[in-house]
Amino acid sequence: MPLDMAANVLSNTRLSGDYNVLALAAPDIASAAAPGQFVMVKTGERLEPLLRRPFSVFEILKAGGRTAGLSILNKRIGPSTGLLFDARPGDRIQCLGPLGRPFVPVAAPEEAWLVAGGVGLAPFVMLAEALRAKSTPTRLYYGARRASELFFLDEFEKLGVQLILTTEDGSRVEADPERGRRARAPETGRVTVALEQDLRDRPKSTGAMLYACGPEAMLAAVARLAAAHGRPSQVSVERVMGCGLGGCYSCVIPLKSKGRAHYVRSCIAGPVFRGDEIEWQ
Repeated sequence: MPLDMAANVLSNTRLSGDYNVLALAAPDIASAAAPGQFVMVKTGERLEPLLRRPFSVFEILKAGGRTAGLSILNKRIGPSTGLLFDARPGDRIQCLGPLGRPFVPVAAPEEAWLVAGGVGLAPFVMLAEALRAKSTPTRLYYGARRASELFFLDEFEKLGVQLILTTEDGSRVEADPERGRRARAPETGRVTVALEQDLRDRPKSTGAMLYACGPEAMLAAVARLAAAHGRPSQVSVERVMGCGLGGCYSCVIPLKSKGRAHYVRSCIAGPVFRGDEIEWQ
């Protein structure tokens, strides 16, 4: 069962003028969370904003060998995310979770290819940690509009994840010869272009599970590429959610069912689905 609590803000790390990572003292929720699950949050106990907003659990925070809380990756877009961007240590955040169906990590010798667009990076820190525990070779295809919006690269490298970066404007992340970063130069364009190239070059006999999170158009492209190249895929969909518990039906998504779409609530049937079971529109 999900837990509902008022969590103190432990820290607010600004990554840019619009992105931040908010650390919350919610150890009981964090201890129960699995990669790909989410929490519903809103600031304080005020009436506005009325509804909570869904956020993937970004990190599980440890202190003194114990679970101390969790973090969320936020992009300031509207009033709710603006309040989260401006939150200060000691502020109270209403937090409900963990919610939803998580990713299923594969084990070696199978490989894991993670595909993230923008804030779609959020569930992949936990997933990369779970894959490392299974000794699964992992790579991350990570796309953003510009190089300044590619975050947490060092953390993924520490987890042994191979990075394949793309930027829409062609900007580049500074090279780091000591870490060996940018062994492959960042590409210009959408992240699925780099993915498609590697799928073409990779023998089908080499098993690889594709995991994706980001804009729906990207998820659809990843699912179609996976199917075309005989690969399985798991995608985490982004839907507007009013409650996160299946009561409001605001987050429905169509699944394939005997030639016609069958709608399910992504907050309880997902947010993680097999890429080939969604009726992409």
